Amino acid sequence: MTSHTVQTKLNGRAISIETGKVAKQADGAVVVRCGGTIVLSTVVATKASMEGRDFLPLTVEYRERAYAGGKIPGGFFKREGRPDEKETLTCRLIDRPVRPLFPKGFRNEIQVINLVISADDENDPDVLAMIGSSAALCLSGLPFGGPLGAVRVALVEGELVANPTYKQLAASQLEVVIAGTEDAVLMVESGGREISEDQMLEALAFGHEQCKALARIQQDLMGKAAKPRWAFDANAGADPTLQAKVQQVATPRVAEALAIHQKQARAEAMVAAFEAVWAHLVSVDHVPDEPATKAKAREYFEKVEKTEVRRLIVDKGIRVDGRSVKEVRPIWSEIGYLPRAHGSALFTRGETQALVAATLGTKNDEQKMESFEGDSYRHFMLHYNFPSFSTGEVKRFGTPGRREIGHGALAHRAVEAVLPTKEAFPYTIRIVSDILESNGSSSMATVCGASMALMDAGVPLKAPVAGIAMGLVKEGDKVGILTDIMGSEDHYGDMDFKVAGTDKGITALQMDIKIGGVSVDIMRQALAQAREARLHVLAKMAETIKASRTALSEFAPRFITIRIRPEKIREIIGPGGKVIRGIQEKTGAKIDVEDDGKVTVFSSSSEKAQMAIDIIQDICREAELDRIYLGKVKSIKEFGAFVEIMQGTEGLLHISQIAENRIRAVGDVLTEGDEVLVKVIEIDASGKVRLSRKQALRDQPALADKEKLKIAPTTAGA
Repeated sequence: MTSHTVQTKLNGRAISIETGKVAKQADGAVVVRCGGTIVLSTVVATKASMEGRDFLPLTVEYRERAYAGGKIPGGFFKREGRPDEKETLTCRLIDRPVRPLFPKGFRNEIQVINLVISADDENDPDVLAMIGSSAALCLSGLPFGGPLGAVRVALVEGELVANPTYKQLAASQLEVVIAGTEDAVLMVESGGREISEDQMLEALAFGHEQCKALARIQQDLMGKAAKPRWAFDANAGADPTLQAKVQQVATPRVAEALAIHQKQARAEAMVAAFEAVWAHLVSVDHVPDEPATKAKAREYFEKVEKTEVRRLIVDKGIRVDGRSVKEVRPIWSEIGYLPRAHGSALFTRGETQALVAATLGTKNDEQKMESFEGDSYRHFMLHYNFPSFSTGEVKRFGTPGRREIGHGALAHRAVEAVLPTKEAFPYTIRIVSDILESNGSSSMATVCGASMALMDAGVPLKAPVAGIAMGLVKEGDKVGILTDIMGSEDHYGDMDFKVAGTDKGITALQMDIKIGGVSVDIMRQALAQAREARLHVLAKMAETIKASRTALSEFAPRFITIRIRPEKIREIIGPGGKVIRGIQEKTGAKIDVEDDGKVTVFSSSSEKAQMAIDIIQDICREAELDRIYLGKVKSIKEFGAFVEIMQGTEGLLHISQIAENRIRAVGDVLTEGDEVLVKVIEIDASGKVRLSRKQALRDQPALADKEKLKIAPTTAGA
């Protein structure tokens, strides 16, 4: 067995890539290590091409094994189930920079699998999986345009840090995941706390340097262990004659269809244009009327469409919907659209529309998150839904896919940066965005709608947040930077990036670059143009709502917070939760008790919340020396009676303290359930309380009629 290892250092920690020891039947397999975190990355591809597909059949998987962190999975089956959100998002992080590096026309099915087999408490395995996927592809012999490096960058105390530890990341103002080759940045996923454009560019440049180092060690590994390159001719099956005929016939028809500004009408015109082109090819040019030939003609027709869309942009500065390159589509919005939601907004930009609802809940509504760092609870959730009717299509309607989860995560990062602290606003917050129409930039419409819905709900945001999707078309030295891109511009462009933030800075950025040669100057210009557009959108949003409402919705839960002594917590909870359940059933309120003694009561009614607080305070109230209470007899003993003077607090009423005269038996005077006046005469060091009925009656004889005794005092000799 021959194995090979290469390594480099980032942030003072070694990252190594090893091959040749495990998973040798895969086309490519590597083990990536950093500290105690280990990821196994494998690649297998079919030898036969999947004809009839018009896309690369690439599947990327990422799974975190519970044993990697020394855990046993929960649930009935005690084994890993469907991928969680972190695993799904990591699959997307790997797929996005890898997919563009395969040649167009490659149709062999590829499966990239990443298994986290060891995890420490410092190093996130997701970036290691990105590196491992690239390395395994490079060794497999597939026509892959890598290697690419991947790194996470944080801004900690003003310093940029590569691959920060979990602890460093928690203190960071910025988190950026960057993937790129030695020549270009390919993918960026970022979140920050109102970061400036210059800071973002600095982080990108810093991260790209780390990517170069990681790409170089993969090159070294390829020299030692790469399999022979697969033979693949991107031009195989091309028909230059047919392509020339399609281009000649289609160009004027495509130009005519592109002059239609409305999306659906333009799409219908484009379908009709192709059918007209095909009919001409068959009848005039005598092209064989065969499905395979028609499919090839359709491919060439789409190339003509792409060429014309790009030509309009770089040569004339005109877009297919008639806008200039810097123009944002018309915006209108409405808040309070849903009468029973705690907050809602309908945000429309051009032909993209999002209905966003905000719901406020209690701590019990928080989402439990399991990870190698340990269990945590998420008090802010944002869920994005993309039903097929939003694009006028018929598709499967079911659970959210990777795209929806990814778009929701991007919007989540954008909005989370401006939320109040949990201490200042102890609600659990859930945002749901349903996309009702889509023609590009639906995730950024979600950001805008979420910001407005939260303000409508009365959540005190630090500042409103808006998002904008940008694009780039580059032909030689001609560059067109597009503001507020549509779906077709995303599809035919060279770079698309989404920027969200406040008027002060960026809170989220997502970038995918399909070509090399995108300079820092171009990125700087694009970010500056995005800022102009963001400020424009914020101004439009302010026409509907400028700041958070000062009052919550009448349907939202109210809360009251108090603090109690931690040792009193068990009295509030009661055996098996009996006491707290009883309070909640009696008042209809929800009660959250934290280990430090913080108690928060939630209710849609302020009166019911206060009622629950009063009960809790009664339970927690401590007996006061020399104070007189009307208590209830809980039990009778030979030596006296135990009397409850407050909920959860009992004291001993000794037989000698029941009456002025001597009594033979406690039961001669008292029975269980009697209400008697008692005075606290002693509280010892352990908190035990001694009571006296005779002193209470001596001090306050006028209160004697408040007692409720089943045995008449005269009979009892009291």
